[in-house]
Amino acid sequence: MATLSDAWPPLPLDEWADTYATLHMWTQIVGKVRLALTPLTNHWWNVTLYLTTCGLTTSPMPYGERTVEIVFDFIDHTLTIAMSDGRRETIPLEPQSVATFYGKVLASLARLGVDVRIWPMPVEVAAPIRFDRDEQHASYDRDSANRWWRAASSSATVLNEFRSRFLGKCSPVHFFWGSFDLAVTRFSGRRAPAREGADAMTREAYSHEVSSAGFWPGMPGKFDAVFYAYAAPEPAGFKTARIAPAAAFYDAGLGEFFLNYEDVRTAASPRDTLLGFLQSTYEAAATLGAWNRAELERAVSV
Repeated sequence: MATLSDAWPPLPLDEWADTYATLHMWTQIVGKVRLALTPLTNHWWNVTLYLTTCGLTTSPMPYGERTVEIVFDFIDHTLTIAMSDGRRETIPLEPQSVATFYGKVLASLARLGVDVRIWPMPVEVAAPIRFDRDEQHASYDRDSANRWWRAASSSATVLNEFRSRFLGKCSPVHFFWGSFDLAVTRFSGRRAPAREGADAMTREAYSHEVSSAGFWPGMPGKFDAVFYAYAAPEPAGFKTARIAPAAAFYDAGLGEFFLNYEDVRTAASPRDTLLGFLQSTYEAAATLGAWNRAELERAVSV
């Protein structure tokens, strides 16, 4: 059982890359069920998952006169599909292929009387494999999944504190299964210029000016877990703005500021270090982007 000292566990990507890849696909399967059952909410907020005291949840989703909720539990290592009529199905989280997991999820939903069709192709990944044909990704290490969830939970606590400082339109702190990241997004209140050649998903996601930040477990083969922040559209001078702490850096290729999770985890105060990064990147975006900060922000003591 995790203790308070485990709130910011080590998370080197090379130690859990296989579990990460498999879990990414599993969350996409569940996320696509949410996409199929919920009405579109601005910027695709209806498709996201949410952190719980044990893992991730879809939250209740409508299905006729009932609701259905799907919960990943990274303490007991189960996936539970629960209906508002009291019926439920449980699937153990254990080493199994994406194809096997996909089949179990659809079969469990069918036994509960939930008829749902999802597009079986993963999104936002290189060389995607259809869920029903993916025998390649089949790893699940309990300790790794639990450590990622604890890191995400601690990150979400700080992201929610940061979110509370904003009076304008702001997303929940939520988990995007496409990119496997935890995010919170603030809005200036103004529409953004149209993105040339953007697909429907991108047009909806970036229809308005934003300053966004979050936690990402990293990019396999490139870098470990990071916190990120970006502005869209990016105002002039943003990439050269002075950001706290000194370890933060701007990646020109991705167009985002990054702060290594390890630098936060090992800081004297992970909370203060992360809040400093979140606040300074937002202030750079809002000031350089000429947001009406006086109307959008709540006075707080750090």
